[in-house]
Amino acid sequence: MLDDGRALVNPDMGWTFHYYSNTLEDYGSKLIPSDTLDDFPGLSTIYLRIPWTFIEMEEGQYNWEVIDTPAQRWIDSGLRVAFRITALESWMQYATPEWVRKAGAKGTETKRGKGSVIWRPDFGDPVFLQKVENFVASMAKRYDGSERVDFVDVGSLGMWGEGHSAGESEYCSLLEGQKKHIDIYCRHFKKTLIAISDDFAGNTDIEKQHFPITDYALSKGVTLRDDSIMVLPPPEAWFSTGIAQLFWPTRPVIIETEHYGSSKRRNAFSKEQLLQSVEDYHASYMSIHYWPHEFLQEMKEGIDNVNRRLGYRLQLQECRWPNEVTMDEPFKISMALANAGVSPCYRGGFPCFTLKDEKGGIVSVLVDAKTNVKHLQPGSPGQPPTLKLDSVFVIAPTYKVGSETFYRSARAGGYNLYFSIGALDGTPVFNLPYKDGDGHKRYKIGEIRLAERVAAPGKKY
Repeated sequence: MLDDGRALVNPDMGWTFHYYSNTLEDYGSKLIPSDTLDDFPGLSTIYLRIPWTFIEMEEGQYNWEVIDTPAQRWIDSGLRVAFRITALESWMQYATPEWVRKAGAKGTETKRGKGSVIWRPDFGDPVFLQKVENFVASMAKRYDGSERVDFVDVGSLGMWGEGHSAGESEYCSLLEGQKKHIDIYCRHFKKTLIAISDDFAGNTDIEKQHFPITDYALSKGVTLRDDSIMVLPPPEAWFSTGIAQLFWPTRPVIIETEHYGSSKRRNAFSKEQLLQSVEDYHASYMSIHYWPHEFLQEMKEGIDNVNRRLGYRLQLQECRWPNEVTMDEPFKISMALANAGVSPCYRGGFPCFTLKDEKGGIVSVLVDAKTNVKHLQPGSPGQPPTLKLDSVFVIAPTYKVGSETFYRSARAGGYNLYFSIGALDGTPVFNLPYKDGDGHKRYKIGEIRLAERVAAPGKKY
């Protein structure tokens, strides 16, 4: 079958829109409530990154509305959300709520540009760590394990939650301190994917893979995000592809670009670099880090190119089946499957063939339970490895229990044959790059005739 090139919205992959990018003003503030960016191809996730103080201005009193309101706009559209809650910002005095300082947490005041002052917590202070843990526990109680949440970042350490402190503190680079923050999130987010910034490891050699903190994160089931690429033009457009090679085989890797406007002004952003970063990182998520309509208008070609490679892209390249099959008799379907993306389909799924009548009623569901698409490995552009296999099915088999015979009724006749990939029970999960879908992630591949069983059982049930 011919891949039609469309953008696919599937689990564990897609474009993430920075609705909040550390402030409440960037970049969702210009969108009217009904504008859920339906025209942006491949958008899957809304990313909400804001300071802790906006959610817990008083200890134990939570303003989840600031998250849940924009989140529900996209959840209603079938999309998902992700979070980072930060404890230090360059633009405001108290990203960590002031009540944490008053409770005895140590910290320092630092002057920044134009006379502004920020309070920088001591990230290893026991009082600070306990207050962070209390907050993360409350957040996890609300969101952990939700199918509507893709990932949550460790945001309690360093400037902007990136694990560094812009050269003003040594604590962020101390391994034991970094581990404490990761451990807090791992203790409470037991089901939802956790991510850390590559900056936990510092500015790195692009080829180097092993750093103590990223190796530790890997061992804890945490994934990697790059904050941010294309701050500078090549050859310094990104630094962490070596680390990413350890993460992408088993969990989604996330790329955040520099703010598009700033990157463009430095001549650091291009559609070619955008696509190359996806290839180099084997990325599953890419960011919309700007005003979304402007970004789409200016980068449409680059976005389309990325969508053909980002994450996984499951293909049914070939399929052959008999024109007619008989009830209760085995028959073979031969197929060739491939993954044309850059990453595995991490959660996996199973090929399924569904017979439907002329009214769309389901007549038979046939799942190949031995073939899991999570094992389809990505390859070079246009050259994905192909898995060829023969699957044997039986429609409406006869059941003999003791001296009695049972069979499921099915009518002989012509039916439409659909293909899908999903759960073991035949429920479709993944969008595929084909037309002629039924609206439920099944795609028509042809027709098949069903003939009466050769010898009907003597008893009907």
